[in-house]
Amino acid sequence: MMMGRLVTDTPGQDFVIEDVLFLSALRLARLIAQQRGRTQTVYMLGFDFAADKGYAHAIDHDYAPAQTGERRARISPQEYYFVNTLYMLRDSEIDIQHVGDRAFSALTPEEVNSRFLPELDNAATPSPDRVLITAELTTNHFGDRHRLERMVRAARAAGADFVKVQKRDIETFYPQEQLESKYVSPFGATFRDYRQALELSQEDFDFLDRLCRDLGIGWFASVLDEPSFRFMQQFKPDLIKLPSTISEHSDYLAHVAENYRGGIVLSTGMTDTAYESWVLETFTKCDRLYLMQCNSAYPTPAHDCHIGVIRHYRDLAQDHPHIVPAYSSHDFGETASMLAVAAGARMVEKHVKLGNTEWAHFDAVALDLTTSEFSDYVSAIREAEVIIGSEEKKVNESEHHKYFRKVG
Repeated sequence: MMMGRLVTDTPGQDFVIEDVLFLSALRLARLIAQQRGRTQTVYMLGFDFAADKGYAHAIDHDYAPAQTGERRARISPQEYYFVNTLYMLRDSEIDIQHVGDRAFSALTPEEVNSRFLPELDNAATPSPDRVLITAELTTNHFGDRHRLERMVRAARAAGADFVKVQKRDIETFYPQEQLESKYVSPFGATFRDYRQALELSQEDFDFLDRLCRDLGIGWFASVLDEPSFRFMQQFKPDLIKLPSTISEHSDYLAHVAENYRGGIVLSTGMTDTAYESWVLETFTKCDRLYLMQCNSAYPTPAHDCHIGVIRHYRDLAQDHPHIVPAYSSHDFGETASMLAVAAGARMVEKHVKLGNTEWAHFDAVALDLTTSEFSDYVSAIREAEVIIGSEEKKVNESEHHKYFRKVG
């Protein structure tokens, strides 16, 4: 019956979730191909049909039988269904490409990586000519490592160059009175309970570091205090962020400026030209200073985005070569970020979230990683780069279709 439903083209036939789940996925792929009127290629990744090899490292819970023998009895026969599926759908609307090292495999994992992730080895150190896109996770992982992993993987799949988290020492950053105050949240009865739940532990940061290296995406953190700055040094960060939240913490900012030589991402929300002058005098030892135009309203009204400031930062870079113009987007959508790229921004940052949840930070402007919102944002930035093109004025090949230049 399962194989029959897979290959039957009866109009109005009910869609069924089969016990062998990949059969339902392939049935859905056929329906999509029929709707589009063209062949769809389906890559079957992770189907080794070998229960004795255990689980994928990304799986941290499972509802399958605990006994190895019983798992094998359920999983191994699926290879029989798959081989028959390859035969029965060989001339259908879908082209099934098994990824693995079996006799029926069409591609090896290495070939898939080479085809779809050619930049994987260099993703954590993108081209200097490319606008860097940062997915700002803030604390929208809620201190949940599984949720954190989902967000990082989704950001990587969407095309982000970096993900960013936050690090602060709760006990020293906030006054004790504030920490002990009542605070309604799913994490406890006090503000301390709430903030501690959102912070990543040593083990969480170790996990994040390994995960990002495995996926080929960079990561850095907003580091809000000196204990956290010392903590982050164990990861030898190429970048650290100093957010607008601490723009008045001049002693700490000066400490970072004196003791850190990597790239500093400095957000300028709630500051003016006096702060800019202090920054230029203070941050002289870092190799790059990503100076981020930012407005700290969430959402930022269009009339307060002031993308023109980025042109000013680009002018500053003429006299201060370590300055890199950048933009932290707290506005809706991608328009301001695209204009920021046109104005000279070499890094843009956008808040992201995982679904619509009551406790997500910056929920109104954060882009949902469970939808296409963030990948659409990344595509818009890449489109802006293409449209902006080169500053060198020249005759392009596309101009030769009608008019011809006389040579000589």
